[in-house]
Amino acid sequence: MFVLVNLKAYPCDPIEIAEAVRDVSDASGVDIAVAPQTAHLSQVAETGVETWGQHVSPVEHGSHTGSTLAEAVADAGATGTMLNHSENRLKLADIDAGLEAAERTGLGTTVCANNPEQVGAVAALGPDAVAVEPPELIGTGTPVSKADPDIVTDAVAAAEEVDEDVSVFCGAGISTGEDLVSARELGAEGVLLASGVAKADDPTAALEDLVSPL
Repeated sequence: MFVLVNLKAYPCDPIEIAEAVRDVSDASGVDIAVAPQTAHLSQVAETGVETWGQHVSPVEHGSHTGSTLAEAVADAGATGTMLNHSENRLKLADIDAGLEAAERTGLGTTVCANNPEQVGAVAALGPDAVAVEPPELIGTGTPVSKADPDIVTDAVAAAEEVDEDVSVFCGAGISTGEDLVSARELGAEGVLLASGVAKADDPTAALEDLVSPL
């Protein structure tokens, strides 16, 4: 299972969490990455943790003030990026261009989608992975694997129908090791989570609980 910890714009210490992610990943053998704010990418990458961008813009070098250039994200030490998170929605054409930007710079890609229908649509664009995240469950602590398991199984089926090489991740409400096991049993190859670690009083303990059943 792949675990991507999204720090969003939470008031947390990205270095403390990055070091916790690195240590728990090394100790457990579970592939865990962290996605900090763009301004913190290089500092987080310097800890040795697998580092992802929260977003790259669908642009090349040029007059694009305020954009997040894929080359800058890669130069800062990131190895992957998310696209189309529920909190930063993109048009389909911009997702496609964002994927091209990531591919241009060697970044791995996970595209978020609200439902199985959207999973099928974005899988056709050829990302490394798609993550199904019903927006109404984000931050609730109720995982989609419990609220509506069919969304996960249908998302897996939708991606497989389009491209068997595209992995399916499960997001929204993931916070415990039980949630990870449930996601895996439903066919997901990874999970996205945020508040369960980023808002935890003890990020290391939260991460250890998360991976302990794996």
